[in-house]
Amino acid sequence: MTQLDGVVKPKTKRSKRFLESRAPKLTEDVKTAMIMKGGNASQTVTQALRDIYSLKKPNAVLYKKKNITRPFEDSTSLEFFSKKTDCSLFLFGSHNKKRPNNLIFGRLFDFHVLDMIELGVEKYVSLSDIKTSKCPEGTKPMLVFAGEAFDTDNEHKRLKSLLIDFFRGPTVSAVRLAGLEHVLHFTALDGKIYMRSYRCLLKKSGCRTPRIELEEIGPSFDLVLRRTHLASDDLYKLAHRRPKALKARKKKNISHNAFGTKFGRVHMQKQDLTKLQTRKMKGLRKRRGEMVAEDQEAQAPKVVKVES
Repeated sequence: MTQLDGVVKPKTKRSKRFLESRAPKLTEDVKTAMIMKGGNASQTVTQALRDIYSLKKPNAVLYKKKNITRPFEDSTSLEFFSKKTDCSLFLFGSHNKKRPNNLIFGRLFDFHVLDMIELGVEKYVSLSDIKTSKCPEGTKPMLVFAGEAFDTDNEHKRLKSLLIDFFRGPTVSAVRLAGLEHVLHFTALDGKIYMRSYRCLLKKSGCRTPRIELEEIGPSFDLVLRRTHLASDDLYKLAHRRPKALKARKKKNISHNAFGTKFGRVHMQKQDLTKLQTRKMKGLRKRRGEMVAEDQEAQAPKVVKVES
């Protein structure tokens, strides 16, 4: 590839396909996450990163080597790796005396850090510690958020949006009932965030709708909110802007009532009811003598009486 006046021009078909895959699209690809650990990482952080990678697969890239960087002080290395692997999400794990067992969830916009939130792991149960059958790889999870803080506090609102982006998986048009088997539950209570992972079990209920039971499969996190780096309102609004081609066009003269019934108004030209074609029946046919009498009556001059 050659670069002239800031424009990258491909020289081979392979580089052309690569640039087309990175070009902006109306419908963006599935968001991929890069998962890495810092220069100092504890066993808890390392195992936690592996478990989250297992939940995120196949839309994730796991870095096994240590990366000596501090995202809140300098995020250039994260931006470099995101551009190299085409990842718009990241999870960074670190451990030190001041902030033990630290996880940083973040996302990028145009290969620049949009926002990131630092969470501390206080209690952790790994996938391997819970001896139950797990969900298949690539299962799209159902996300449940409980707690008043997710609706009132600004930092918790951004955390909710970030977690939805991180775990939601690919966009699908339809899901079969048996595919709804993985639940990620987040609870905000007393300044902490509790993350639990469940597997849905469909039991017989004696009727058409099955009885649903939840079985914990791990991992399990008790998290506490630490530092945050949130984007400004203008940049956040710009990142959520949708192209005009994807915006739903408003249809005129269509309305809905409170019960969801659809009403439409149709504009038509003035109709001549004398030329309206009706159903033909033998009993409604006029005889030839009646038709002649009607024609003579129509041709006779009309006399109008005027009273003085």
